[in-house]
Amino acid sequence: MDALEAPQLLAVSFQCNICGSIQPRPEKFEREAVSCANCGSNIRTRGLMYMLSMELFGLPLTLPDFPRVKSLRAIGTSDENLYAERLAQHFDYRNTFFDREPRFDLTNPPAEDRGRYDFIVSSDVFEHVLPPAQAAFRNTFEMLKSSGVLLMTVPYSIEPETLEHYPDLHQFGFAEVAGELVLVNRTKSGELQVFEKPVFHWAGGQKSLEARQFTEADLRATVLDAGFTSVRIYAEHYPPFGIEYAETWSLPIAARKGDFSFPVESARDILEQWRNLRAKHNAQMQRFGKSYWFRIGRKLGLY
Repeated sequence: MDALEAPQLLAVSFQCNICGSIQPRPEKFEREAVSCANCGSNIRTRGLMYMLSMELFGLPLTLPDFPRVKSLRAIGTSDENLYAERLAQHFDYRNTFFDREPRFDLTNPPAEDRGRYDFIVSSDVFEHVLPPAQAAFRNTFEMLKSSGVLLMTVPYSIEPETLEHYPDLHQFGFAEVAGELVLVNRTKSGELQVFEKPVFHWAGGQKSLEARQFTEADLRATVLDAGFTSVRIYAEHYPPFGIEYAETWSLPIAARKGDFSFPVESARDILEQWRNLRAKHNAQMQRFGKSYWFRIGRKLGLY
């Protein structure tokens, strides 16, 4: 296909960056609507993996094309299987959940996880953690290595203030009153509270209580207050991967603890793969000098 044909192709199709398949482009991309018939991805999950690729490699790679770097350690919090299984093939990665096994509580992580991870992936979790949300962000910061990065999606609005539904949530449960579900909470001081019409989100086939509705400004401030040095909202479109946002809110967010760099052992992992690929496809790499492997080689200072 020559260059004149490419815009027409992109107008009617896109490549799913999670499974690599070519899919017809829908009239409109919606955050939770499935738009890849092959793996079931939506714009939220593709945007999350696009962000991961850019933060680690500085390149828009499909997940099947990620280098295999088992020396990079990562953890997922309620990640979806459609990309979690693939991440486990490329990294020293494990997925966890806050409401079922294998459980992981961001409000009370084990001490041995401090400074352990190169990156953490969190998909629509922080709106569910018990208050204060600041504690979960601080724990996430502490779990990362000095050059680590948190990659997350969180529903947020552009309203002035975050709406904390249950600021004194402590010991709580649910009851049915006059045919309506209510949340019953006993605060730390012993006060009894009753909340009508609690909001739930479906995640992994289970319902999770929505504890808050973030705003962009408060979310950014909360993340920075937790210790992160930078926060980037990935608002740009990337049509080749079917990433075209209809809204300006609830976009993927990358929060850095420090400047990311590959550990020596990780660079060696990539170098070995790069050399093998160059030996096998040397002629092709010379022809396509902007190959992503060529650019990774330059990024690592291999030539």
